[in-house]
Amino acid sequence: MIELLELAAVQRAAFALLLGAVALPIIGVVIIGLDIMPVRFAMMHIALLGIAVGLLTGLDPLLCAVVACGLSGAGLAPLARSSSGLSGAMGLVMSLAIAAALLVLSISGVNASAAFELLWGSILATKTGDVILLGLLAVVVPGLFLWRRRQLALLLHDRELAACSGVPVNRLTLVLLVLVAIAIAGAIRLTGALLVDALTLLPALAARRLAQSLTGMALWAVGIGVVVNLAGFALALLLDQPPGPVLVLLAGAVALAAHFIPERRTLAWQSASSH
Repeated sequence: MIELLELAAVQRAAFALLLGAVALPIIGVVIIGLDIMPVRFAMMHIALLGIAVGLLTGLDPLLCAVVACGLSGAGLAPLARSSSGLSGAMGLVMSLAIAAALLVLSISGVNASAAFELLWGSILATKTGDVILLGLLAVVVPGLFLWRRRQLALLLHDRELAACSGVPVNRLTLVLLVLVAIAIAGAIRLTGALLVDALTLLPALAARRLAQSLTGMALWAVGIGVVVNLAGFALALLLDQPPGPVLVLLAGAVALAAHFIPERRTLAWQSASSH
């Protein structure tokens, strides 16, 4: 175990998981608050399209995935005015993205296994660029949360109330959707797109049971994320198992355990919006 921890790839992966635990669980709080669960599935498909384009053009596949997801998040912002409108658009986006990705791979003759590899994750293949992206997210996401905490609380509680209270709802929603999209793309290398919930949604779900305010929910989510990421990675190394599935199972166990704790009468963002 000590010898493994001395390897540069292992140290880089652990640092990436630590950075991810600072930003990604807060993204999970936003996903729950805006009730945009289908968005993460759509971004997985769009990320695959970006990866396919990257393999075709010779550009960094993950960078292409981040750009594709970011642009898609911005494009979906006008549809976020109602949950039904956004949810309906997700089915169309997912279908078109996966079809386009498979077509690009077929036309280019690129080995599809290289594209699908990122969907399953390869945390020990984490590159410096991945760490930089996660580092930027670890600064931007908590920074935005602290800067716009009250506005976020109102938006997550009630969109119309937030608009009546002077919150720039459309602009803030646009920023949030872009950050959600980029964060999901940035987490792909760590667990794979199919298991990204372990880093985003599961810590936030557990935190919802433990917190009484939006700030408390974010802090609990980050704390749970740090513990799960580092403990899960260490356990995976110890058992010589793929880190992604181990992280998911550990995060799921924590979320399930938190489920048996009685939920607060007032949701986290509702409580915060009243202060």
